[in-house]
Amino acid sequence: MNPKKRALFIDRDGTILREPADEQIDSLEKFSFVPGAISGLRALTGLGFDFVLVSNQDGLGTESFPEAAFLPPHRLMMETLRGEGVTFDDELIDRTFASEGAPTRKPGTALLGRYTDGSYDLASSFVIGDRATDVELARNLGARAVLLQGPLTDTAALADPQLAAACALVARTWDEVVACVRGSLADGGRRAEVHRQTAETDVRVVLDLDRTGGSSVDTGLKFLDHMLWQLPHHAGVALQVAARGDLEVDEHHTMEDVGIVLGEAIGRALGSKAGIARYGYVLPMDESRALCLIDFGGRTDFEWDVTFRREYVGDVPTEMFRHFFQSLAVAARCNLHIAAAGENEHHKIEGVFKAFARALRMAVARTAFPYELPSSKGVI
Repeated sequence: MNPKKRALFIDRDGTILREPADEQIDSLEKFSFVPGAISGLRALTGLGFDFVLVSNQDGLGTESFPEAAFLPPHRLMMETLRGEGVTFDDELIDRTFASEGAPTRKPGTALLGRYTDGSYDLASSFVIGDRATDVELARNLGARAVLLQGPLTDTAALADPQLAAACALVARTWDEVVACVRGSLADGGRRAEVHRQTAETDVRVVLDLDRTGGSSVDTGLKFLDHMLWQLPHHAGVALQVAARGDLEVDEHHTMEDVGIVLGEAIGRALGSKAGIARYGYVLPMDESRALCLIDFGGRTDFEWDVTFRREYVGDVPTEMFRHFFQSLAVAARCNLHIAAAGENEHHKIEGVFKAFARALRMAVARTAFPYELPSSKGVI
């Protein structure tokens, strides 16, 4: 079954272009972009949304507003946006006057029939505009609205509980619009739950790359728990790890399988990897220093340059740390290079986990612009 598509229904005047006092952009002299609109729209590309322009243009094609006056500014807007990598999948322009009460005019949905036939996930779609009618359109579609405040914005209309419920955000800037739409993707986007059960272990990991809080770690190995807690603290993620293994035999299977499941969870949570920084850290830990290089490019390579002088740190054999990170790298399909030096073995390996957490934080961070795959190949 094909997943349902999502759309951004975007108003024009007052949202992309500044709206003049007479509310009609009928000459190039009246043409100018709303601050942040170009970069904001560019930042929303590559997120999996169809871009749909939805605009009321009162009396377009009549003597009071001839198409010859409308087209030059409109074409200039489209050409400018296209030059910045922003294209619209559809343009829906209603030409009626408000007095006509036409069902095609926002907030009516008659022009949007193809989007209401069940093929679009409207609950995960947005209407972006500067008028209460844009919020009403979102309510009528079953979508969410982002209301961009401008000179003609009437926030008093949100006193209506139904309109308020449809409005995800009243934004002051396009940066806030972008943050709201992107943030919605984290609601179920970059989260993964992986359960691996064998004759030797039972491991479950829940990872959310875009949230914090609610973390828990219990592997049966107290020092490994202490190390894994560095991830939510220093990577800024939510992490739950629960593992039961044959520790009565030794620590090998538990360490290995926790690494595998954590690595697989990272890979799944990254999804398409669109917009991630991809690369990521070196830090001091008292007298020790640790370096972690990571690349989520889809290929696996592992380098380890850490020497221990003790057989155990806490209840974990030091030889198992190399195997833990190698298992993680293979499961996550990443390049992972780790090096550390120092006098205190505890500090040394804790520095490694902290460096890994910081490298993870850097690499999975979504870059502001452009929102695309960080690869010249176009695939990772």
